[in-house]
Amino acid sequence: LAHPRSSKMAEDGDDGVMGRQLGGRKTKVKNKSAAERQITAEQMLRESMERGGMDASFRPPKRVITDHQELSELRLRKRKEFEDTLRRNRLSMGVWAQYALWEASQKEFERARSIFERALDVDYRNHSIWLKYAEMEMKNRFVNHARNVWDRAVTLLPRVDQFWYKFAYMEEMLGNVAGARQIYERWMKWAPGKNAWNTYIKFEVRRRNIPRARSIYERMLITHTELETYLKFAKFENKHGKREYARLVYERALKELAEEAHREEFFVSFAKFEESCKEYDRARVIYKYALDNVPKEEAQRLYEMYSSFEKKHGTRETVEDVILSKRRFQYEEEIKKDPLNYDVWFDYIRLEESKGKKSSVREVYERAISNVPPVAEKRFWKRYIFLYISYAIYEELEAKDPEKARAVWRHCLEQIPHKHFTFAKVWVMAARFEVRQKDLAAARKLLGTAIGKCPKEKLFKTYIELELQLVEIDRCRKIYEKYLEFMPENCKAWVKYAELEGSLQELERARAIFEMAVNQETLDMPEMLWKAFIDFEIKNKAHSRVRALYDRLLKRTKHVRVWISRAQFEASLNEVKAARSVFKEADTYFKAQQETGKEERVMLVESWLDFETNYGSNKTVEEVRKRLPRRVKNQRLVHGASEDGTDSYYEEYYDYIFPDEDKKQNTFKLLEMARKWKKQKTDE
Repeated sequence: LAHPRSSKMAEDGDDGVMGRQLGGRKTKVKNKSAAERQITAEQMLRESMERGGMDASFRPPKRVITDHQELSELRLRKRKEFEDTLRRNRLSMGVWAQYALWEASQKEFERARSIFERALDVDYRNHSIWLKYAEMEMKNRFVNHARNVWDRAVTLLPRVDQFWYKFAYMEEMLGNVAGARQIYERWMKWAPGKNAWNTYIKFEVRRRNIPRARSIYERMLITHTELETYLKFAKFENKHGKREYARLVYERALKELAEEAHREEFFVSFAKFEESCKEYDRARVIYKYALDNVPKEEAQRLYEMYSSFEKKHGTRETVEDVILSKRRFQYEEEIKKDPLNYDVWFDYIRLEESKGKKSSVREVYERAISNVPPVAEKRFWKRYIFLYISYAIYEELEAKDPEKARAVWRHCLEQIPHKHFTFAKVWVMAARFEVRQKDLAAARKLLGTAIGKCPKEKLFKTYIELELQLVEIDRCRKIYEKYLEFMPENCKAWVKYAELEGSLQELERARAIFEMAVNQETLDMPEMLWKAFIDFEIKNKAHSRVRALYDRLLKRTKHVRVWISRAQFEASLNEVKAARSVFKEADTYFKAQQETGKEERVMLVESWLDFETNYGSNKTVEEVRKRLPRRVKNQRLVHGASEDGTDSYYEEYYDYIFPDEDKKQNTFKLLEMARKWKKQKTDE
């Protein structure tokens, strides 16, 4: 069947090719130019396939066996080929299966079984070998052999569901219902998947044994406690006219699954069932409960079903209740527009807390704290952090779940960017929470971590307060050292540290701390530190040290209160002369200051007068009283901001004139009057 174009190609072909085709004889080609119509090898192959030439060339020849001897030779050769192949590749399960099925096709069933057994000895976990073995037995109606194979398969590989399916199906097709049921029971002991249980139930339904199917559902609920199982069970009971049983199944699901049953599909199915039973009040209660417990983003269909139900079977009031439930959805819409509006989140949380449903409250809290401020600036984080604080307090006080509260505090601390800023309030509240839970190690760890990451005064004070309550003095000292190392200018810290040592009667340590403090280059409140140091020495009756401290302090500052305090100290010791000398020395100092020291001198003289009233005599009182200044009202020019002085003005003020200054002023006035009189005479 040569191609029509092949003759043309033969005529115009290559000399060498034609020579080989004709047994070596070369043929001269008359026309070596290209043919007018070209054809490719691909096109030739496609045309040959279309005309069936390729199939005919590859079709194996039919062999007709005429006698028994020839058949035996064929079988021997075929077996030798299979055995040689298996000797080369013993693990090729496909060859084993072909070998056994070929023997079965030759009606050599014993040989086929032997080959299958040899294959199982090699790899009994191979599923296909068992399947082909059993199918071979069933195909040839060896029922008992097939039972034996299936029994061995499910015993050795009980987790292969296909074996159980085919085994039970075979028994059912044979009419052996008891045997099939026994197989299912053996299978169920292995707690298989849901499909296996459903197959068993369908088997019993086909046998019209509904009570037994119901008991299988009950056993299935023990193994597969899932919402899907309960829904199928309820539909099964409803389908077979047992509505009371179906309702009980729904109620069991809600009770046993708890929060897992709070899904839209469950409540919709339950409500539709009650609606089909014309139990409209029950359906309404189910819808309301569902809307309160199902997550809002998953309850859109539920809300639509409830609205449709109320429009069908409800009253005006119930329809209005449905409309009011839109409040949650309004919050959802506002949050979608601006998820960083934390005020809306707080309102939403209060709404859920008023309902008292823990899962809903937690869900809203989790959604709220997932909206982290995009900018690492503290002013944007203040409102956000209060969400965490409110969440943790709710878990601890309302939900009574300390582990969840601890997780909230931990997550909050992980969320804060401590490299940029921190919130000491959060660290302190988390540590106090651990103290309330009687976990002191965790509280110490939190405060230690806080001081290491972001040392702040409030953290140090809280840590010290905790250790003081636990009477851990050594720990307090270490914390104070870290505190002062971080803030050496903080006078309050120095004073508190020294007071701690003083309360422990460690006077030398306290005195050394005060000495270190007053020798610091910069202090935020040095007057408080010196006063505390002096009070400490007074309390311990170290009077010589007190005088030395006053002397050191007066070298640094000449403040009037220091002078007065020094004099009052001497007076408290009944050292009247020493106190009086202090007052005199101070008065001399402030007198030399003239105008700048008038206010201080007034305070000093008044305090001196009080001292003489209490400790002095009438004579000394009169002497001091004569030192009191006179208060007079004067005017002074105040220059404004303009350069030309147009906005300058006079203001009144009170001035103090001491007796020693009054005499000088009187002399000055007399000279001024004499000067004016002389000028007047000259003019005349």
